[in-house]
Amino acid sequence: MPSLVLAHTRYQVIEQIRVPIGLLASGLFPAIAMLAFAVPFVGDDPVASTLSMGSMMLVGAMSAALMGLSISVAMDREQPFNPYLRTLPAGPFPHFAGRILTTTALMVVSTFPVILVAGLFTEADLAPARLAAIVGAALAGSLPFMLIGLFLGLVLPSKAAIAVSQILFFPFAIVGGLMLPPQVMPEFLTAISPYVPSRGGGELVWWAGTGAAPDTLALVVLAGWTVVAGAAAAWAYRRDEGRRFT
Repeated sequence: MPSLVLAHTRYQVIEQIRVPIGLLASGLFPAIAMLAFAVPFVGDDPVASTLSMGSMMLVGAMSAALMGLSISVAMDREQPFNPYLRTLPAGPFPHFAGRILTTTALMVVSTFPVILVAGLFTEADLAPARLAAIVGAALAGSLPFMLIGLFLGLVLPSKAAIAVSQILFFPFAIVGGLMLPPQVMPEFLTAISPYVPSRGGGELVWWAGTGAAPDTLALVVLAGWTVVAGAAAAWAYRRDEGRRFT
């Protein structure tokens, strides 16, 4: 079984490399945003630029998790080859696990352009241990977005998944304090910010980047979103399986 998972992962990674537009969108958008909005204002401040770097790395990981996974899963379901995979002795698990591993790899790769911008134009802390901690925090903070993306991909056609994932992504990024620091957001956004999962993810990467104590409420809410999104994704998977075999 592990060899089958790796085979599917390899195939999907090659498929992504051949059509790299999704990877480019996930990695370049946060890098460009940091170049335009963080470098001119906080580039010479080590703490602020490290916080900005962490926020943009999380934005890239969220994009790959939410939009990338929802669209790829929805497109998989529409392919004639997908029902055939489910009839094979190994079942759908290797292909499904390969999709999750591929998405995780894309989430990691999406952080590289941000790191490059931070290294070239800011005083951000780029110590290897610090970067590893921030990348790990970004992956952990993106878990509910991966589950939400999985849910959307299992219940929506690909065209709808594209639209809905984009509609969800930008409000999450803004309200979570990733595009603007929570301290300068309008009061009504500051009030609701701890209740969106992106704020909890932001608290994790800011903690990993600077050691600042995370907001406990935001972390509890992040865990709640993860549980609910996981339950929704599991329900959608069982529903999709049931529809294909009835």
